[in-house]
Amino acid sequence: MRAHTRKSHGAFDAVLLRSTDDRMLVLRVPRSQAAESEQSSDLVSLRALTPGIRSRLPFDIPEPVGQAPIDGTRAVVTTFVPGAVRTADELAEHDGIATSVGQALAAVHSLPTGFIADAGLPRQTAAEAHDAVVELIDRAADTGHLPAALLRRWEEATDDAALWRFRPTVVNGALAADSLLVDGDAVTGLIGWSALAQGDPARDLHWLLTSRGDAAERALDAYFDAREGDADAHLPQRALLYGELELAKWLLHGVEVRDDEIVADAVGLLDGLVASVHDHSSEPLSPETGPILTVGDVERMLDETPRENLPREAGASLLTDSYDFSELERREAGERDAAPFDATAPIPLDLSDWGDASPATDERADRADGQRDAAADSGAGAATDAQARRNAASS
Repeated sequence: MRAHTRKSHGAFDAVLLRSTDDRMLVLRVPRSQAAESEQSSDLVSLRALTPGIRSRLPFDIPEPVGQAPIDGTRAVVTTFVPGAVRTADELAEHDGIATSVGQALAAVHSLPTGFIADAGLPRQTAAEAHDAVVELIDRAADTGHLPAALLRRWEEATDDAALWRFRPTVVNGALAADSLLVDGDAVTGLIGWSALAQGDPARDLHWLLTSRGDAAERALDAYFDAREGDADAHLPQRALLYGELELAKWLLHGVEVRDDEIVADAVGLLDGLVASVHDHSSEPLSPETGPILTVGDVERMLDETPRENLPREAGASLLTDSYDFSELERREAGERDAAPFDATAPIPLDLSDWGDASPATDERADRADGQRDAAADSGAGAATDAQARRNAASS
């Protein structure tokens, strides 16, 4: 037996145990009401992750073993998942580990969603995800501390219907860099499942979009490759928005607990983000053009498009006559039927997933560098710090 504090942020007393059958186990005792609630939610989620679901994941997750009352609360015992914790920057510092991170996140988002409903876990449509973001922005604005430039930036993102046209997936919901356990260049485990739900997959990627690692773009590429066309093209923009909104959450936390130091810290972080918006070093949250299609979108679109009248010249442009979401996708995304658009208008395509075949590789790399620099220098990168501060404050 020895003390174990990984990912506890001081909210739990935890020890490692070795069972009589030589298994390594973790015993955790919550130290606050908030920690007790988190532990209960985590236990419900772990039980929902059946052996069949777990077999679809390329990494280990804890398994519940037992529980016992202790000092007015309860101790929960789970299997121990080995692996080291790395920072967000370290997880995105080179191609090997970044690729594994992207594949791990894609595996979670590719799980069948049926078990979420069966377990009574939360389910959120695309429309509900949008409304939740709008409500968060309104609450932050009501504090009187949210800069007008950020309010305008975030409202423009929520007003862009294309940004919120996605299919909800299984999400961890509380995923951060310290949720992932690694051995060498491989993700070996994922812990912290208290917010398991069906919702916006971008929620699980905000920490990656605000990391400073040189290979963050590679992680995103690996994610899209593993999703095989099922990920929507605007997911990175929503993820960046969620990262910026971590600062709004930190501000609201300070206001709610009446802590002037936290409020002042949040205001300083928000001001840093404003500076990057004004000097255009921060990536835009809403595209200025029409919908950008990934290679997977194009392939799926071509499969569904009648080919009798399509040109077949070698090297022809990958422009098609029409593109529309299926009725199922629109219903799951909570959308109304849209008015028909000009079927003769060309659709801009994002061929960045085609590597050297893309003529926009250098431009894409510049955008990726700019996004990571903005995250590091503007306050978007400080979102991870704000998350850590909230965790510490709740301990």
